[in-house]
Amino acid sequence: MNLNSGESFELNFDDMDADLKNYYYTFLLCNADWTPSTLFTFDYIKGFQNMRISTYRQSSIALTRYTHYQAMIPDRNCVPIRSGNYLLKVFLDGDTSKIVFTRRFLVVDNKSSISAMIRQPMSSRLYQNYQKVVAGVTLNPVINVFNQQEVKVVILQNYSWPNAVLLDRPNIFHGNYFEYNDENTTTFPAGKEWRWIDLRSLRLLSDRMLRIDKKSAVPEVYVKPDGNREKQPYMFYRDLDGLFYIATIDDVNPYWQSDYAKVHFSFFPPGNRPFEGRNLYLYGALTNFTPDESSKMVFNDSTGAYEKTLFLKQGYYDYSYISIPDKPSDDKFSYDNTEGNFWGTENSYMILVYYRAYGSRADELIGYTSLVSMFQQDLREVR
Repeated sequence: MNLNSGESFELNFDDMDADLKNYYYTFLLCNADWTPSTLFTFDYIKGFQNMRISTYRQSSIALTRYTHYQAMIPDRNCVPIRSGNYLLKVFLDGDTSKIVFTRRFLVVDNKSSISAMIRQPMSSRLYQNYQKVVAGVTLNPVINVFNQQEVKVVILQNYSWPNAVLLDRPNIFHGNYFEYNDENTTTFPAGKEWRWIDLRSLRLLSDRMLRIDKKSAVPEVYVKPDGNREKQPYMFYRDLDGLFYIATIDDVNPYWQSDYAKVHFSFFPPGNRPFEGRNLYLYGALTNFTPDESSKMVFNDSTGAYEKTLFLKQGYYDYSYISIPDKPSDDKFSYDNTEGNFWGTENSYMILVYYRAYGSRADELIGYTSLVSMFQQDLREVR
């Protein structure tokens, strides 16, 4: 959101204990790399430092009992007054040590113009499978840059922070103009269009459902088995670029009338054998774009497939599969043997510009733009 614009976000979450709790939230200002700034809270928050979430409702109709909480962020009594990266921290009983979850959001104070485009890489190694982002940043005359490292640029593909690239050195630097076009740092694996599962109804089978088991207290949804798409021809279709949205066609209100289900995913690797030296992860907003133990798939020797079960609310979900080496390596993220890559895939990109003046203790977010890659990549400029 824009600084001092009156814009807000809507926070929605469910408490699966189905009771009433005292939830609070606060903000933490972070730098471009998400390390906490050294500023005091009163330097970037106007009003109260903590706010109680007072809007809630018990679930109805749904088989799974829960309490739905809602808040508009920021509240007029707790407003961020500096631009930058913010971490929303939700905690219990007014005790900041009882963190329940965190979420990231951005506050931008536009003091720059950004021109950006997607190109096909020139390198023969990257030409067919990667997308190159070229970004040019022009700072407003009110900003005087003494050192080119005072400006940083972050590029995100499909809203994924774990896979974001932070650039602290431009390839071209002239006055208040910075250009970033290094093929070694601004290229991303293109992947393919995302897989999907439609959970908006738990009464009828959607196109990607194999079956629904309603015998247990919580419905169990079995997704049709997935396999390697690496050698399949590329096919374009509209997707959510890895995101999801909560919705239901069974009832009226998706927030407190939607049900939950145990959703079973399975991926059959080539030859029904586990990948040697690599782990497989379920990837997308449904796992917070984070490869960790909660998204790691387990190989089942009896079925010859990787399996994972997630507890999901009714909605429409994009997802894909990625593999990561067992041991630390430069190859941290790969669609090989799962999705494959095609350079013309439709992906969303965000470009963020940060500035830290000499002597300042925090990075300011002074520019933002987004663009979508497609077969006809064109120049997009934001003033």
